Amino acid sequence: MRIRATVAAVSGALALSALAVPAAHAATAPVLSKVTVNGGKDIVLGTTVPKTVTVSVTASHASGIATGWVILWHGTSLEKGMDGALVPTQEATCKDASATTATCSLTLTVDPRADLTRNALAGSWHILAGAEAKDGSSTSSDSYATTHVQRLSKLTVNAAPEPVKKGRTITVTGKLTRANWETHAYAGYTVQPVKLQFRKKTSTAYTTVKTIKSSSTGALKTTVKASVDGYWRYSFASTSTTPAVTTTGDYVDVR
Repeated sequence: MRIRATVAAVSGALALSALAVPAAHAATAPVLSKVTVNGGKDIVLGTTVPKTVTVSVTASHASGIATGWVILWHGTSLEKGMDGALVPTQEATCKDASATTATCSLTLTVDPRADLTRNALAGSWHILAGAEAKDGSSTSSDSYATTHVQRLSKLTVNAAPEPVKKGRTITVTGKLTRANWETHAYAGYTVQPVKLQFRKKTSTAYTTVKTIKSSSTGALKTTVKASVDGYWRYSFASTSTTPAVTTTGDYVDVR
């Protein structure tokens, strides 16, 4: 599988890097000042469409910066517990901010069918980052920071009947689903809190009416009294593995 080959390649590359960089030069090594992955946003993948992610490393050294690198990895440790890795496909392009500081940019492409073969890979990923100075010294951090790789979520809503008499009950249904990277389909996200929100026709702001939980299939269903014309929607906050999602409002005419 591609992910196994990638992990093996990364492990080998890291081992070679460790041998190539003498520990004695640590005092004169470049200093990492900023590492950005996907503009600081979580990386969200559906079931089939690859996503290109931009990463950057800003570092400084008296001799200037020659290059930088970023590898995203999942697991408990690089040596024994790494079970996923995302690696840039080309060398970094570096732009000097001064004679001593530069920002090096790279891109990596994440394919959910090849790189994310298990749902357990959703969640927190480590950011390995490093830089090499023009004098040949280098620095690297196995886990400079973390980012989240998440399973794309979807949410639906339907308020009925439409129209409805004032004071009568309406039923608001919907479903919360998320990408399953193992089956390449969307499945219900179960027992999750979802807010039912309402906006009057004359207002621009939604207010939360109640919070319910999705069923064992991800289904949502609740009832409320209709009082005025307006829009009903569902809103899911997010978890570490799944991003927030909010439906558009479903309009109900109250007569």
